[in-house]
Amino acid sequence: MKNKLIYLFISALLLVSVSGAFSQAKKPTIMVVPSDVWCNTNGYMLEFDNQGTKVKIPDYKKALQENADLLLVISKINELMATRGFPLKNLESALKTLQDQAAEDAMLTSKGGAEINESPIDKLKKVAKADIWMQITWTLNQTGPKKSVTFNLQGLDSYTDKQIAGASGTGKPSFSAELPVLLEEAVLAHIDNFNVQLQAHFDDMFANGREVILRVKTWSSFEGDFNTEYDGKELTEIIEGWITENTVQGRFNTTDATENMLLFEQVRIPLMDANNKAIDTRGWARNLQKMLKEKYQLESKLMMKGLGQAQLVIGEK
Repeated sequence: MKNKLIYLFISALLLVSVSGAFSQAKKPTIMVVPSDVWCNTNGYMLEFDNQGTKVKIPDYKKALQENADLLLVISKINELMATRGFPLKNLESALKTLQDQAAEDAMLTSKGGAEINESPIDKLKKVAKADIWMQITWTLNQTGPKKSVTFNLQGLDSYTDKQIAGASGTGKPSFSAELPVLLEEAVLAHIDNFNVQLQAHFDDMFANGREVILRVKTWSSFEGDFNTEYDGKELTEIIEGWITENTVQGRFNTTDATENMLLFEQVRIPLMDANNKAIDTRGWARNLQKMLKEKYQLESKLMMKGLGQAQLVIGEK
């Protein structure tokens, strides 16, 4: 009997320890948004000029202002995720912040010149600063007096736009249930597996780094090229050496390399710097910019496309 009590006591301690460790695990930040398909189906799209090409994107602001069902659905998904310990960003709040920064007026105009254009969605992602975008599509079905909901959830990495989690299904028909209740019943059977996929992706990022893309080019005014030597090393070698030292386990691919252009893909940058401060693609690439300036007196201009793509153009600012 005594041995059995000791065994139960130790088992309880282990359970508490494991539960505590799980609850303290770092969670990805998530923002719930309606999918492109839902926005297009319901007439919530806008156009912007991307270097002369008309591009259609979701008009989240109009959708939130005009569609009460969207607010109910986002609120219900937020509630389900919050009860499972996942921090959430609010789409409506992010849009208001974007407006307060006077970015909304610039959303529909192209910067032109040497700048790389950013879509309104790219700008929203910068303001929201969510690790994962959770896109929701739903359809309200009706068979006679009964209603049901068919849903599709997609977890998208905000830096690469790759889908890293998914769930879909149809709930049981009901005579009287409202949309949020129907959605909750449909989603509940899938939400935990969806969250496991989200957490697995984030754990991989935490261990192996966030995936980004870096392009390095030269201005026409630059007198050298990537074969030019500085202190006995070609410029390509210098840049590749810096990337090796400043990526997680030196993980990256040199996809293309010419005299005037370098393309690095699957670049794994750390989520935190040496001071345990969050770092993004821009901050990481700015350190390369500073190194080229301080060590080799090479001026450069840093430009961004969304959260996950940086372009450094060497020769002048």
